[in-house]
Amino acid sequence: MTTPVLYLMICGAGPAGHIAHMVRLARSDGWDVWCIATPAAVEHFLDLDALEELTGHPVRTGHQRTGQPPLPKATAVVVAPATYNTINKWAAGIADTYALTQLAELTGLGVPIAVLPFVNTALADNRVFHRSVAELRESGVTVLLGEDGFIPHPPRTGGKAMDSYPWRAALQAVAQAKSAAPA
Repeated sequence: MTTPVLYLMICGAGPAGHIAHMVRLARSDGWDVWCIATPAAVEHFLDLDALEELTGHPVRTGHQRTGQPPLPKATAVVVAPATYNTINKWAAGIADTYALTQLAELTGLGVPIAVLPFVNTALADNRVFHRSVAELRESGVTVLLGEDGFIPHPPRTGGKAMDSYPWRAALQAVAQAKSAAPA
């Protein structure tokens, strides 16, 4: 039986410092987790060695180098935490980081993708953010924003939102892809 592969795209926001919780949840749900991190996530939030030890795989932070094995084919993708910056750039077609290039390609391939934002109410109320969320949804991406996902918090209160960050909602959103993975 082939274990389904989950790409966990990690952006630079507070919940990234708690990403081990998401990895453990995904692994307990039967996923083989491969992490891809944005530069901001790497610089400010992640311990790459600890994350590699937890997943059993190196964290991908850039394009494949000579001698580096390719990533396995993704069964599904979770983008968590997804920042204002990443959501807007992705929706606009900007691929100026490895993570954004992968997201653009995976969207075009039709791989199931669930996005779990982490934005405050001021950012979430921007018209450009509304357009970006709508664009991603029209492209077949599941954006978990609102009652069934992440509810934005007031500015400068993100630390209080950590305990209620809905990691499980993202896994539930891609669960169907896992059950449809080839055996």
